[in-house]
Amino acid sequence: MLVDDMPIATFATIPSAEPALSAAPHPPGPGLPDPEPGRAQVFNVRLASSAVRQDAAGVLVRRMYAWRGYALDPAARQDGARVTFYAETDGELVGTMSLALDVHGRLPADENFGDSLAPLRLAGRRLCEPSRLAIDKGMSKRVFAALIHISYLYAHRLRGFSDYIIEVNPRHVTFYQRMLGFAVFGGERDCSRVGAPAVLLRLPLDVMGERIRRWSGSFDAAGAERSFYPYFFPLREEAGISARLAALCQGEDRT
Repeated sequence: MLVDDMPIATFATIPSAEPALSAAPHPPGPGLPDPEPGRAQVFNVRLASSAVRQDAAGVLVRRMYAWRGYALDPAARQDGARVTFYAETDGELVGTMSLALDVHGRLPADENFGDSLAPLRLAGRRLCEPSRLAIDKGMSKRVFAALIHISYLYAHRLRGFSDYIIEVNPRHVTFYQRMLGFAVFGGERDCSRVGAPAVLLRLPLDVMGERIRRWSGSFDAAGAERSFYPYFFPLREEAGISARLAALCQGEDRT
């Protein structure tokens, strides 16, 4: 049985010292109040196993997508083929992402790019698809990085999946190439789920692991690396995060 009462990971940021995420426009309207300069914000990342938590994550996703003019199908409930993680601070949900797992031979991306995914499956690759990523306005880059890092540990370390596959709007391709190392794997097509064009990107998770080992936890050090990897958790924290993930997911179907 999945439970979400224990944080998978906790981290703090100091707003005056860390840049906010500015990869994409944020929705208008009220958000969290600005923290006092120099006062650290503490974030918890959790697994959204309850209907209430999943609904709250869905509200943030729909708000972000609607502001950008995208349609969105209703949020799927978490099951053995999908998990949802979320970040919160002071009781407010500020970031979320879902991870669709190819345990039944089909991912959301198959609707538009099934012909591109078929050769990967034939080659024995195990695919998963990050989706419904939404970060509230003014959040530190560490919120985005924490969700991605934890999803990597869950998918690759705990479940043995080999590749991330994502569909992104063409104008976001360069961002995902530069900031995480994705490569184009399928040309532009109409994405029926959001009513906008999409490009298929791929990132082998062993390649992601190499970048994590090289750069994670180095955001406060001088260096030329301009990706999100320096904002990932330090390597020394991976074992503890993985252990908490495994404990939370003990009863999950691992087919």
